[in-house]
Amino acid sequence: MNLSIEKIFNKYSQGERDFSHINLIDAEIIKANLSGSNFSHGDLRQSRLGQTDFSQSNFSHANLSEAILWGTNFNQGNLKEARFRDADLSNAHFMESNLEGANFLKAIVSGVDFQRANLSNVMAIYADFRISSDYRTNLSNANLSNADLSYSLLSQALLYGANLNGAKLCRAHLGKRNYNHSNLVTDLSNASLQGADLSYADLTGAILVGANLRGADLTGAILDSAILTDAIMPHGEVFSD
Repeated sequence: MNLSIEKIFNKYSQGERDFSHINLIDAEIIKANLSGSNFSHGDLRQSRLGQTDFSQSNFSHANLSEAILWGTNFNQGNLKEARFRDADLSNAHFMESNLEGANFLKAIVSGVDFQRANLSNVMAIYADFRISSDYRTNLSNANLSNADLSYSLLSQALLYGANLNGAKLCRAHLGKRNYNHSNLVTDLSNASLQGADLSYADLTGAILVGANLRGADLTGAILDSAILTDAIMPHGEVFSD
């Protein structure tokens, strides 16, 4: 479906919300309000959508590759299997959004708000994924190999079965934190961290049961109270209690 930006705004003002399968390649929509819209299966490659409100919208299977999404609001949206390859999502908002299976290959995702978002099974190889998440973000089975997560705050993230081979986690905070007297820890059970840079990372109390740390750099890492049962350590030895 081909519609001009002006027609989209006109239809939206008249109550229309279904823009599925739309072609918005190289479109520019800045600081607009299109919340609650359906852009599923849309082609929005190379679009510029900075600071636009798409909260509670449906972008499932949409193609946003190479899009500029600075500060864009996707809170509580459905973005299942959306494509963000080479996109710039700096400081975008995805709080409580479903991003299961989304593709962030080589994307810039720094400063993004993923509080309580579902990022299970995402593809984020070589992505700049330096994020801060004080609330539980689901990254289980995510492919974050060679991604840059340095300085990220992931103290409550679910990383069960995630692929972090070659990832940069230098000075990342993956350890236990205490919120209202409830102990919340990072779950890295069965995660693959081969060759990952974990130098000076805080892994206090982290669950690393069965994790693969072969070749990982743990220089200066804090592993106080971490659970390493059956984990493969940097030199190949299996940790035993």
